[in-house]
Parts: sequence; structure tokens; C-alpha cells
Amino acid sequence: MLSDKIIEFNRELNYVGELPIGFDVMNPYIENPETMQVMEQFYRKYYNDNKQRKFIVGINPSRHGAGVTGVPFTDTKRLEDKCGIKMKSATTHEVSSVFVYDMIEQYGGTERFYQDFYINSPFPLAIVRKTDNGKWVNANYYDDPVLFDMTKDFMIESLKKHIAIGVDSDEVFVLGKKNADFIKKLNKEAQLFNKIIVLEHPRFIQQYKSKEKQLYIDKYIMNFNKEYQDEK
Repeated sequence: MLSDKIIEFNRELNYVGELPIGFDVMNPYIENPETMQVMEQFYRKYYNDNKQRKFIVGINPSRHGAGVTGVPFTDTKRLEDKCGIKMKSATTHEVSSVFVYDMIEQYGGTERFYQDFYINSPFPLAIVRKTDNGKWVNANYYDDPVLFDMTKDFMIESLKKHIAIGVDSDEVFVLGKKNADFIKKLNKEAQLFNKIIVLEHPRFIQQYKSKEKQLYIDKYIMNFNKEYQDEK
């Protein structure tokens, strides 16, 4: 089953490569045993079949989203309220998760959406960096050129593993314009996808374009549905 392949991928996730000074990687599957449990529940609920999904690619997990739940763009609130899976050891609110699940609801709900799509990231673990005052905050794999260079091979290998799981590699939906620039670099080197469709990142929309949120939800759904209309 697709669920078994995804769960195996997550079970084996481990980054042992170098990182620039001031950066670190969070692996929720090692740091919190319940993360593994709820992640397995999620994928057995929505991916317990062999149907091919379209691939949506984010940046890397947030320490309040998949960095806790193990489910991309899903904080503990949405995991419980929208997916019916309760996490007892943590409570998180993640900005991107709000947009994604509002979009999913208008798409037709979690059952329909996850039957059609699989979401993950080129770097599938949370990256954090230490600020000048010693606080750890979210970081993106492309925030530092050295960080990108150090993680590039790991990201290419991870994307290849996602494709091997059985997602559609003919085209990919990439979230975030800057993210797309770097995905295109990886794609040029590794020839992973034939077509890249770029959509604004959920965090950008929630943080800077909240008044136009419905327009972006419409844009997401229009692009998702367009691909299916083209196939028919």
C-alpha cells in the first residue's frame, strides 16, 4: 500500500550531513514517539491504497507543523479538528496549516483532497537556526547558500524517494516562488519533473495577503482542477 511506503520513508528519515554553524535539524520521529504514532494513523487513514497522487512540494517542515505532527502543513489543531487524529503530547498552531486546511475544505474535504494529492518537501525535516539572542527559530533550506550546498544531495535523494513511492512525477506543484527557483536548480541537475507549477506559499498568503485569501484559495483549486480537466 502507498501508506506503507510513506511510513517506511518517514521511519528511515535521518539527516547526518554537515550544517553551517548556527543551524540544526529537528527530527520529530526521534524526539517524540507520539509523532510516529499519529503520522502512521494519518497515512493509514488517507493513503491505504495504491492510487497515484499529484505531488505538492513545500520548503521544509515548520517546527510547529510537520516538525511536531509528522504531517506536512498540519499542526495539532488541524490534525484533530480536520483529520480526527488527536495528539496528546503537544499543542501547536501553525500559520500555513490554517490556509491549507481552509483550501482543503473548499476543495472537497480531507478525504477527497488526500485521495488526489501527496504533500512533502525537498528537505523533509524541520530546519532551525539560532538567533543572536540564542533563540531557535524556523529556517528554510535556501536561507543560506552554504546550507543549500550542504543539503542539496540529500534533497535530491529525498525527492527521488518520493517519486519512487508512486507520486506523479510528470508535473509538480511547488509552493513558494523562491522555493520554486531552487527546485528548478535541483530539477535541472537531477531531471525529476517534466513540468513545475508554482503557487504562492501558504505562509506568505496568511501573513501578507490575508485580505485576498479567497482569491488564492480559488487559484489553488483552479490549478488543481485544471490539471484533471486537461487529462480528461
